[in-house]
Amino acid sequence: MQISMPRVIDNGRALEVSFDGDAHRFHALWLRDNARDDKTRSPGNGQRLITILDIPAETRIAEAKVSNGTMSLRFEPEGKVVNYDAAWLAANAYDASTTLEPGWTAPEIQRWDSQLHNQVPTGSWPEVSIDRAALGRWLHRVRRYGFAVMTDTPTESGSLCKVAELFGYVRETNYGRWFEVRAEVNPNNLAYTNLGLQAHTDNPYRDPVPTLQILACLENSVDGGDSIVVDGFKVAERLKAENPSGFELLTKHCARFAYEGAKGIRLRSKRPLIELGPDGELIAVRFNNRSAAAFTDTPYNDMEAYYAAYRRFAELIEDPSMEVTFKLKPGELFIVDNTRVLHARKGFSSTGRRWLQGCYADKDGLLSTLAAIEEEGLLS
Repeated sequence: MQISMPRVIDNGRALEVSFDGDAHRFHALWLRDNARDDKTRSPGNGQRLITILDIPAETRIAEAKVSNGTMSLRFEPEGKVVNYDAAWLAANAYDASTTLEPGWTAPEIQRWDSQLHNQVPTGSWPEVSIDRAALGRWLHRVRRYGFAVMTDTPTESGSLCKVAELFGYVRETNYGRWFEVRAEVNPNNLAYTNLGLQAHTDNPYRDPVPTLQILACLENSVDGGDSIVVDGFKVAERLKAENPSGFELLTKHCARFAYEGAKGIRLRSKRPLIELGPDGELIAVRFNNRSAAAFTDTPYNDMEAYYAAYRRFAELIEDPSMEVTFKLKPGELFIVDNTRVLHARKGFSSTGRRWLQGCYADKDGLLSTLAAIEEEGLLS
């Protein structure tokens, strides 16, 4: 990477430098805060050893030099000299002029619809469980598409937890470490019937919501009961394209969700149906008609339009052109990003047996394991 001779600007409060011809500016305080020397960050774990209050508020760049792809800066009033790798600075540059449209997603995210049906992301337990590169490829697909299938898994009760433990930890809830998904008498959740289920995200009444769900098939001899997945990010994209003001209403006002299906448990949350970050990044979708409480956070003058957008959002979720369908066989499971991909089930016959087990996990563990595998160079 070619780095130009840096130029101190704004009386030392900032710096201008080019990487391969692309000019970027950096503030002196930002550069000092992100020093990589062993007095600022621990060599062992990379954590900062100083706080922002340890950096003089009047910090200025007094001198800037470049040698062999490394930039050296001297900060005053500390008189401290810090070296910066050009590649690290270029990767962390923040002087961007591009304004992103609300609803944007990172490049590693691929939105999809029913055309993905013949390319369902899949991995095999015998391979993924012993080969770290194969595990990385499977996790990469989960991050990219928000779901993936795994074949040839053990069919012993509770074995789905072993899949979660490949990359993180099981998140235990009031449903237990794992839960059974089969028809019951007087169920406390409609999932435990043979009825079809509308596409939904799980447990929106929790704060924080479980960010991953695994559903594993142990037995399946019924007619019907096919699994359905829908990319909520693609649905949000379609809604925004045809009804920008409706999209904005669903991002701007919170919905409410509640669970009161068991004695002593009262779970409640308040979050938007479509959640954006402060910079407009699409963070999450939440949709679960069974668990929706009364919406009370939208002003009267917006409520009619809000409901129109909510209805259209639901219609798009139900559009067959948005869904990917598959029928799990014993020894197969699928994982979904519960902040993005909605899952559903077709109704099934009362004859035969259908026995699934589910558990929750969290995306931070998956993304951490994937990042570590990527740093090891196993996915190149």
